[in-house]
Amino acid sequence: MEAIFILFIVVGLPVTLGIGFAAYERHLKFKEKQLKAITNETAEKAAQYAAQTERLEARVRVLERIVTDKGIDVADEIEKLRDAPLN
Repeated sequence: MEAIFILFIVVGLPVTLGIGFAAYERHLKFKEKQLKAITNETAEKAAQYAAQTERLEARVRVLERIVTDKGIDVADEIEKLRDAPLN
């Protein structure tokens, strides 16, 4: 009985702990890849939002110029904005 207990401690316990540690390492690598994917997706969305904000700001500047300039034919400017692509 004592020999089985010693054999378990000498062989079984290190093998069990080694397998557990390898599984934990694989789990950590998976989580790291998952976080990288989320980071890339978030960066892409942020870039899209920034581009959209830039386009909207440009349109607002044009509208402000139309409203504040006295000598501009407003109807022509509005038609130019309608013809301009949104993207």
